[in-house]
Amino acid sequence: SSNMVKAVQVFGRKKTSTAVAYTKEGNGMIKVNGVPIDLIQPPTLRYKVLDPVLLLGKKRFEGVDIRVRCRGGGATARIYAIRQAISKSLVAYYQKFVDETSKKEIKDILLNYDKSMLVADPRRCEPKKFGGPGARARYQKSYR
Repeated sequence: SSNMVKAVQVFGRKKTSTAVAYTKEGNGMIKVNGVPIDLIQPPTLRYKVLDPVLLLGKKRFEGVDIRVRCRGGGATARIYAIRQAISKSLVAYYQKFVDETSKKEIKDILLNYDKSMLVADPRRCEPKKFGGPGARARYQKSYR
C-alpha cells in the first residue's frame, strides 16, 4: 500500500455548525474554506483557531496539510467547530500513520487545555415555550 495516500477525514461540531477536516501528508499548510488559517475572520477569534497549532507547536503540523470545510452556525460556533476538526484530525492522523505514543502526547496536551478541542459540546438551543418570552423566563404578572 505504498501508493496509498496518507489521509484522514474528521469532523468537528459546535451547535449547528459542522467542520470537516481533510488531513494528508504535506508541508504544514492549513486552509479553512480555501483561506489560509492566518487570515480567518473575525480577527478576534483567529487565535481560537490557531489554538491547536500554538499548543502543539508548528513542528507537529509540518508533515501534514489540513483542509477544512465549514458550514452552518454562526461565526463563533464555526470557529469552535474548525478548531475541533483540526485537533481531532491531527490526533487521528497520528494514530493511523505515526505512532500511539505521539498520538497520546498530542491528545493529552489538547485535553488538558480544553476538553472541547476533542469532545463535541452537546449543548443546543432550547426551544421557546408559550406563556413567556423565552425558554425559561415567564411573562411578568401584575396584580393591579
